[in-house]
Amino acid sequence: MPKRADIHKVLLIGSGPIQIGQAAEFDFSGSQACKSLREEGIEVVLVNSNPATIMTDPDTADKVYIEPLTPEIVAKIIEKERPDGIIAGIGGQTGLNITSELAEMGVLEKFHVEVLGTSVRSIQEAEDRDLFKKAMQRVGEPVPKSRAVSTLGEALEVMEELGLPLVVRPAYTLGGSGGGIAKTKDELLAICDLGLKRSRISQVLLEESVGGWIELEYEVMRDSNNTCITICNMENMDPMGIHTGESIVVTPIQTLSDKEIQMLRSASINIIRALGIEGGCNVQFAVKDGEYRVIEVNPRVSRSSALASKATGYPIARVTAKIAIGMTLDEIRNDVTKETPASFEPTVDYVVTKIPRWPFDKFVKANKSLTTAMKSTGEVMAIGRSLEESMQKAIRSLDIDKELGYSGKYSQWTDEELRSLLAEPTDERIFAIYIALKRGWKAEEISRITGIEPYFLYRMENILAMENEIKAALNPEVLRKAKRTGFTDEQIARLTGKGREEITDMRISSGIIPTYKMVDTCAAEFAAKTPYYYSTYDMQCELVPSDRKKVLILGSGPIRIGQGIEFDYCTVHAVMALREQGIEAHIVNNNPETVSTDYDTSDKLFFEPVTLEDVMNIIEKEQPYGVLVQFGGQTAINLAIPLEKEIARRSLQTRILGTSPDSIDLAEDRERFNALMNELNIPQPQAGIAYSPAEAKAVAAKIGYPVLVRPSYVLGGRAMEIVYDEAGLEVYMREAVRVSREHPVLIDDFLQDAVEIDVDAVCDGEDVLIGAIMEHIEEAGIHSGDSACMIPPQTLPGVVLEVVRDYVRKIALGLNVVGIVNLQMAYKDGTVYVLEANPRSSRTIPFVSKAVGLPLAKIAANVMIGKTLAEQGYTQEPKVPYVSVKEVLLPFDKLPGADVLLGPEMRSTGEVMGIDYNLGLAFFKAELSADNSLPVEGMVFISVKDEDKAAATVAARKLYDAGLSIIATDSTAEYLRRSGLPVVRVNKIFNGSPNVLDYIKIGEVRLIINTPTTKQSVKDGYQIRRSAVDYHVPYITTIQAAQAAADAILKAKKDQITIKALDEYHKEVYYS
Repeated sequence: MPKRADIHKVLLIGSGPIQIGQAAEFDFSGSQACKSLREEGIEVVLVNSNPATIMTDPDTADKVYIEPLTPEIVAKIIEKERPDGIIAGIGGQTGLNITSELAEMGVLEKFHVEVLGTSVRSIQEAEDRDLFKKAMQRVGEPVPKSRAVSTLGEALEVMEELGLPLVVRPAYTLGGSGGGIAKTKDELLAICDLGLKRSRISQVLLEESVGGWIELEYEVMRDSNNTCITICNMENMDPMGIHTGESIVVTPIQTLSDKEIQMLRSASINIIRALGIEGGCNVQFAVKDGEYRVIEVNPRVSRSSALASKATGYPIARVTAKIAIGMTLDEIRNDVTKETPASFEPTVDYVVTKIPRWPFDKFVKANKSLTTAMKSTGEVMAIGRSLEESMQKAIRSLDIDKELGYSGKYSQWTDEELRSLLAEPTDERIFAIYIALKRGWKAEEISRITGIEPYFLYRMENILAMENEIKAALNPEVLRKAKRTGFTDEQIARLTGKGREEITDMRISSGIIPTYKMVDTCAAEFAAKTPYYYSTYDMQCELVPSDRKKVLILGSGPIRIGQGIEFDYCTVHAVMALREQGIEAHIVNNNPETVSTDYDTSDKLFFEPVTLEDVMNIIEKEQPYGVLVQFGGQTAINLAIPLEKEIARRSLQTRILGTSPDSIDLAEDRERFNALMNELNIPQPQAGIAYSPAEAKAVAAKIGYPVLVRPSYVLGGRAMEIVYDEAGLEVYMREAVRVSREHPVLIDDFLQDAVEIDVDAVCDGEDVLIGAIMEHIEEAGIHSGDSACMIPPQTLPGVVLEVVRDYVRKIALGLNVVGIVNLQMAYKDGTVYVLEANPRSSRTIPFVSKAVGLPLAKIAANVMIGKTLAEQGYTQEPKVPYVSVKEVLLPFDKLPGADVLLGPEMRSTGEVMGIDYNLGLAFFKAELSADNSLPVEGMVFISVKDEDKAAATVAARKLYDAGLSIIATDSTAEYLRRSGLPVVRVNKIFNGSPNVLDYIKIGEVRLIINTPTTKQSVKDGYQIRRSAVDYHVPYITTIQAAQAAADAILKAKKDQITIKALDEYHKEVYYS
């Protein structure tokens, strides 16, 4: 069947902000789907709220709407655009849920919009736990015994019938959110209570636990002709009981027999046919002793599909989009080989390992156990010829300063600690297994404790045996074997007591250099056209360097808090700019979820760890003209100086393009940067540097408390704190950092109540182009990555903006920036202070680019290869008649136990954007997108510290005028009453009921405004904020955000929001 002639315009729904359980894989699949549909001449309309993605670039689709993903707003876009069809399976769980809701509301029927690809009925059969079970029984596929319940009473009945432990799975949620394994009656009631509230249809499934079985996944594809293929099978190293997104995953399956693999392949195809799914789909199985159970089916492109795509080279989203418009697998060409049709099953001749990246370095209080609910923010993937090689490559890709052999942060694990680390899965379990093997524990014993198949443990024993061989005697033969097992030069140097350079030189002189293999979907059966490579230490090399001018771009690795998809966006823009100039663009990266690692983004893709050795190997082989380090976040920036040194040491010709590594160091090195600011006569907050706890006390006393303390050289404000007194400083010095001569601590005067300002600019050494000046809504002291901000600034006087512009120009030229620079400033009492300058791409670049319509990362990449701003025609700062607000998405609902207070440590995982013609409506849209929707009716709880009471009263009056009722604690209630506002007083929590928690639990409170003060109320506040997260009530912890929210609610009551595509807004940008 050729493509349908009646489909001309299609609506795609994106997945919204990056969050735990729904990361960048949907940016990758959405961008691929847009490209795929447009190749077939289809007009694409895209709606998504996330500005940080390539998917929401104005060029990706014909019309891009950056609007909140709610059925009501999508309905307005449908009314305006009148698409012929809608594709649900590309935007993750968000896309599926919204499509189902639009169908239930009758919107699709009213505007004659057809659901393309997988039908609403099939989605419901896969998502509604009860319907799914019936469908499986109909086709004879075994599922765990289970029952769907919608009340706690029903849950207890099921407990009597099936016994404990029980797995709780809410319907229509994402990343296992709200679910868990209940081992006791109390746990069952607690998990079900939350699960029922999180589920869109208030339903949870209780099923018998298959904990400890092997967990496997199949990625399958079907078209309307009923042709089915399996693309990839994957095995979880961790047994059932841990969400697959939290597991170490290996492809192909390692521990089953061929017969079992075929049995599951037949079952997968039987299932996808029974459910009538069209396009890509993911089936999860549990297996034990030749028996299997079907756990669940995702009727959409999922995280595992991104992994399967990158592991095999088969473009699942591209093919899914074409199937949705009626094409069949035999008509779609495999873009990788350019010869075979998409109906050929891919084959692989290598091993792929995926390891999640967890955020526990940021959330010390959070519960670190891994369960059926997701907690990781991102993942890495590595390819090798053996499991040993690919596992070691994956571990070093994580960028966490740990390798096999790590045995505790400050002190060695005791045997007791080791046993509990093996029994209770956490992010450290893989390291604990290795140490246990090292201490002589038997693999069988470890397997019994962990439930991990002995096969994987034997493989880790091989790594250990290799380590002992290296220690015994290092010769070229042992060295080659060690490299094939995945050891780095640095690991070998440490094991032999030699220097890293010495090992590298010995390796190169012995001719032990990596060969590069191609990922070609067909195990080299057909000649592949894709330039997608991984390194290994085999004999034969499949990489043929061209003689064109080429540039290598360093990617940013796994998504983590502080370094998200924004850097991937910048990487992809840099590639586009280079390719437009006829330069061959290469990428090195290891994140399977992103657009930068798509097979057709760059001229060559190296799927490798972003480390000094791995990058140098590529440089040595390809001899590029230059390397770009500005776009890959801190991961890439940290390599600038080491790369420059190593390139010089090996007398290679490659150079670091753009701002010199020395200037990057000048900006990061406190003392050098302060000297430059003094020279330029630019004010900074008082600051000092301390090399010991005693010095720290002296410096803090001189500056005066409160002070901001942090280690030097970090990204995303790791281990950064505001300290209010000397006792607090002592705790910080003891617990957060190990201060030393090499690693001093920076101490700054903390500017309380200052307005924070962010600027992104591009400099070519002559001119400076300011992209935008952003004003933060939260005051200074909250990490800029966690603060909502707005373009253009709303409260700063014109003269202040002139000072800001002047400082930006002086600093960019003073630092000799060639490329992007991001500046953070604070305005207080008539003075603008410069806090820091980062001569690299920042996390606000995509937001600024979408707000003002300038592709800043592209402009910067062009500058770095020698095109001036004047030549490109960009020298003036753009002005806009509308307001754009960036708001962040916080991960607290996925991390039980973490405190939800914001501070100088970055906490958010993703961001959203709201655009409208006034701040109130733009802020309202941004909060709606960030899952913090502001109420237009109901009850508001207010409890603020004394200095915020006057401002809170102004906000409270607006809320009252908008028709909301107010409850407050003692002193706040008294203050509001005196100002003539009707208030209901409630108790502080430690004074008993009725208190705010009681109101939250019965669902009456719709908004919480809580700015904490003393230790007791911080703790009180913690309970309030935590309950707000668990019961999904929007909460605000700063007075600035409270004022913006009150304005937004008032505006939203009386004004209509604007629904406009991005390109329509961009037509209104002007230059004065």
